[in-house]
Amino acid sequence: MQLFRIVNSLVVALVMATAMAASTISASAQSMLEEVVQRGTLRVGMSTFVPWAMRDKKGELIGFEIDVAKKVAKDMGVEIEFVPTAWSGIIPALLAKKFDIIIGGLSVTPERNLTVNFTIPYAHSGQQMAANTALTKDMKSLEQYNEAAVTIACRRGSVSCDAAQKQFPNATLRQFDDDAQAFQEVVNGNAHAMISSAPKPRFWSEAYPDKVYVANNGENLTRGDEAFGLRKGDVDSLNFFSNWILVNMSNGWLQETHDRWFKDQSAWKDMVAPE
Repeated sequence: MQLFRIVNSLVVALVMATAMAASTISASAQSMLEEVVQRGTLRVGMSTFVPWAMRDKKGELIGFEIDVAKKVAKDMGVEIEFVPTAWSGIIPALLAKKFDIIIGGLSVTPERNLTVNFTIPYAHSGQQMAANTALTKDMKSLEQYNEAAVTIACRRGSVSCDAAQKQFPNATLRQFDDDAQAFQEVVNGNAHAMISSAPKPRFWSEAYPDKVYVANNGENLTRGDEAFGLRKGDVDSLNFFSNWILVNMSNGWLQETHDRWFKDQSAWKDMVAPE
């Protein structure tokens, strides 16, 4: 009994010491938010992805994400620095602290959430499928795309490839480093279809009306939620950015800005460099 009391006392002391140490570490650890304010610059990881982020004819970044990131930085009272990153490596780059945050059409998925923290969603899109008119003229249903003889293209590391694998597991999947390459395969007749986040397939079908159309009667294949991505263990930063989204959803700024880039291309089409 005496031994039990001694061991029990040691366990309690160890737990208390561990809790105090964790509390000290937590109190002394600097949040990303504090680092950004002290540095005076918010470093944003992103990848070009029409109309989320793209280059204009002068080579400058424009798009929905660019507007969002710039306003976030302005509201924080800091400068903005964009860090273009290959999409397939954007989460590892965040974890390696190549930048502070991902603002780049990052869809919320349970798998990604095991690695990064997500803010509340600031946009809702989904996946659309652009199909080659000639190759798919006899295909009347989505089930007909689920065949080994059918080739579907997508962007490597994106939820578009996940959607393709889940919905068309028997199809031949070809993955590319960017959407432009994947779409070109459809235009050239080397792939039956490609899957990408809306509204890009719709925009492309409008650009190539004789060669491409949006499958599934123009409807999205899936619905998605996009959020900012942050490193784990930083509650203060997660709180700030989620509340920033909440405020700008309530005042209408996010919806107004989203509509400008996503409803149609009239406000920006002539500004964009050809892909």
